[in-house]
Amino acid sequence: MVIASIDVQNGRVVQLRQGADLVLERDNPEELAREFDRYGEVAVIDLDAAMGKPGNLELIGPLLRLADCRVGGGIRSPEQARELVSLGARKIIIGSGAFRNPAGGFGLNLPFLEALAGAVGRERIVVAADAKMNAAGNYEIVVDGWKTPTGLDLLSGAAAAAPHVSELLFTCVDREGTMAGIDMEIARRLREAVPCGVTVAGGVSSLEEVEALAALGCDVQLGMALYTGKVDLAAAFTASLNWKKAGGERPLLPVIAQSAGGQVLMTGFTDREALAESFKRRNLCFYSRSREKLWMKGETSGNTLALLRMRADCDRDAILAVVEPAGPACHTGAWSCFETERRYTWEFLQDIITERLRNPAPGSYTATLDDELVREKILEEAGELCAAGARKEVIWEAADLLYFATVLLSRAGVTVGEVLNELDRRHKK
Repeated sequence: MVIASIDVQNGRVVQLRQGADLVLERDNPEELAREFDRYGEVAVIDLDAAMGKPGNLELIGPLLRLADCRVGGGIRSPEQARELVSLGARKIIIGSGAFRNPAGGFGLNLPFLEALAGAVGRERIVVAADAKMNAAGNYEIVVDGWKTPTGLDLLSGAAAAAPHVSELLFTCVDREGTMAGIDMEIARRLREAVPCGVTVAGGVSSLEEVEALAALGCDVQLGMALYTGKVDLAAAFTASLNWKKAGGERPLLPVIAQSAGGQVLMTGFTDREALAESFKRRNLCFYSRSREKLWMKGETSGNTLALLRMRADCDRDAILAVVEPAGPACHTGAWSCFETERRYTWEFLQDIITERLRNPAPGSYTATLDDELVREKILEEAGELCAAGARKEVIWEAADLLYFATVLLSRAGVTVGEVLNELDRRHKK
């Protein structure tokens, strides 16, 4: 997996050289989050919080619902971690707190990691094992925004943390922001030393390095090389896949197309060219084995699959493409190659309502529901639901109430996804 980094300082997106020298600034974090999410998870790092200053939660919070984000920087308590997860963070990156011994000095802070696991789950915890080369020629873990040496050896410190986390993030601080190339040997040794996932950052500057790290079984986090255009994110995604495992003269990997609502629509195969075209056209493309050529789904029928995001599986030899279908996905005319109809979901209901509000058809009841009338109906239906007795009656009245509530949401420009996100936030609080 390739992970794009959004580093935040003083309310802006920045890139620093070795964590100190400002190289560039951007002021479009939401746009970046949406774009980066197309290719993999996004690492959102609060540099101010990492240095003990007031953080940038107001800026970061909205990003966590726009993309699959892992968040780090100044997380010092299980309560902070839980709050970020409730806002939508997929994973939490812990740096200094993981290596400050509660008894004083430096060492693995096991009580802190256990408390975090109890708060958000071990599967959400990433420990940042950031390291610099010391005078003895060994990589030493550093904390406090990379300013404080701990005396802890990278490999032994990482091995101690690995059983208690889902993943380690190793940043080669000496090369961070320099695009001088990663130290491939230490990456190899780290990968061999721990059983958990490993993401490597710091100095990566070419697709060849991305491919080499993927061959070691490491994910790659990109910053400076991405922002300066040295590495293209779409090409990096392709380079990170396991094409060797596919074999053959023309290596092909399976692609599963899934709607944003979770319904599997179809499967196909892709090669490097088809992947590049999918990202370029923003519509899902395949390699046709029968016709022996690239084709874009829907190029003749119009039933395209707009590409929202792609994710590789754990072995990097299969791809999940999350798409927005413009019509039936199956060549038979069925909505899905696995099911005949579009699954009826709350999102589907809102799609229907939104279309009828936007393009009212003659006799459409939905189109007659102005703000005042729909509120009256909600009050009426809520009372009828509360008064319902028999099971069938409860179902009937609940359906009425859900329909009118969805009309109100649609008229207000609120998506059901936003409501579900709020429910998810409350559940994780």
